[in-house]
Amino acid sequence: MKPGPSLMKHYLQFKDLRAEEYAYLLERARIIKTRFKNYERYTPLADRTLAMIFEKASTRTRVSFEAGMYQMGGSVVHLTTGDSQLGRAEPVEDSARVISRMVDLVMIRTYEQSKLERFAAHSRVPVINGLTNEYHPCQILADLFTFIEHRGSIAGKVVAWVGDGNNMANTWLQAAEILGFTVHVSTPSGYEVDPQVAGIRDRGCFKVFDHPMQACEGAHLVTTDVWTSMGYEAENEERRKAFVDWCVDDDMMAVARPDALFMHCLPAHRGEEVTAEVIDGPQSVVWDEAENRMHVQKALMEYLLLGRIG
Repeated sequence: MKPGPSLMKHYLQFKDLRAEEYAYLLERARIIKTRFKNYERYTPLADRTLAMIFEKASTRTRVSFEAGMYQMGGSVVHLTTGDSQLGRAEPVEDSARVISRMVDLVMIRTYEQSKLERFAAHSRVPVINGLTNEYHPCQILADLFTFIEHRGSIAGKVVAWVGDGNNMANTWLQAAEILGFTVHVSTPSGYEVDPQVAGIRDRGCFKVFDHPMQACEGAHLVTTDVWTSMGYEAENEERRKAFVDWCVDDDMMAVARPDALFMHCLPAHRGEEVTAEVIDGPQSVVWDEAENRMHVQKALMEYLLLGRIG
């Protein structure tokens, strides 16, 4: 049975949920991951169907949502722009009206946040942001879960963001405002985070540094992303020159806390935004981080479809 309109939630950006909802989700992710590791069958989403719509290709997003839905007992329909009418011959609103009558949940990975919002506004079922130009909430949910697994609560901690003021940076700022930690941001000139796009009210949840080394000082977590996100390939050479000093290396990790972690949402370009020594080194938790996309998304899908368990 699908949730009624008054109960239905979408997950379009990180600030769509409250701090106490995140506490619940992260605990559910821990329980679901433990069951998975113990080979315990858990299929609360039997007879439920997830539609995955990809306008931007992805390895981790597809595998994590598809494997996660199957593990929870559900089914998956995979659509790309090549085999759907989304935003081409058919308005987004019409696609939403049709698709949401046939499935229980929709995940969309696309370009403009506005397209995701238009789809959600006309959907009968919950819609999840699998990535847009503006936000990447499922990735930050996985990153938070990974930090908690390794270091405990992130409240009061410092996260250093080194690189582009992109969808990941925007979402880290939203998470900091909601969950009570601080983001140290260092970007090249012209690639800054826009707090208005990030959608935050509390300017105290982040600090801006001209040099990445300053941002990393005392950080509990150092994280970055590719210099050129999908959809910005035309700027590749220009960005390569602008970002040359924003490569996370051993020197940056050395000024962070001795127990600082390194994260990257992947795919990574060793020698560009991060050195091989860092991403393949002992402080890196990128493989746990990648796996945890599946576990937190399973908890998220369970929550959006079934509400709180227990």
